[in-house]
Amino acid sequence: QVQLVESGGGSVQAGGSLRLSCVASGYTYSGNCVGWFRQAPGKEREGVAAIRAGTGYTSYYTVYTDSVKGRFTISQDNAKNTVYLQMNILKPEDTAIYYCAVDAVLWRQCVISHEGNFGYWGQGTQVTVSS
Repeated sequence: QVQLVESGGGSVQAGGSLRLSCVASGYTYSGNCVGWFRQAPGKEREGVAAIRAGTGYTSYYTVYTDSVKGRFTISQDNAKNTVYLQMNILKPEDTAIYYCAVDAVLWRQCVISHEGNFGYWGQGTQVTVSS
């Protein structure tokens, strides 16, 4: 059974940083797209970033939503079976519950606007950014 557990959320002031982690059990990160999504109060869930290994596992493809480009970095540590989301220069509008999710289809292109592609989800971790 695939389980994803997020951690690293918390409360920070604007301009601060947090690093979220998503550890998988019952599953090994390989050629599947792993994404981070977030849902702010009263808003729909949106894709934030995603990562997928290249077929040779020597490179990774990443994608970001425009509002976090240059501030957030997604990375993958296969030895730890963990995907990270480094969030810098945080803004109050980044406040949300952050979820990680895995696309079960191997080698499918990461499309964070297609939430339906992601079949496994974690329980979420709260990020609160104060001004």
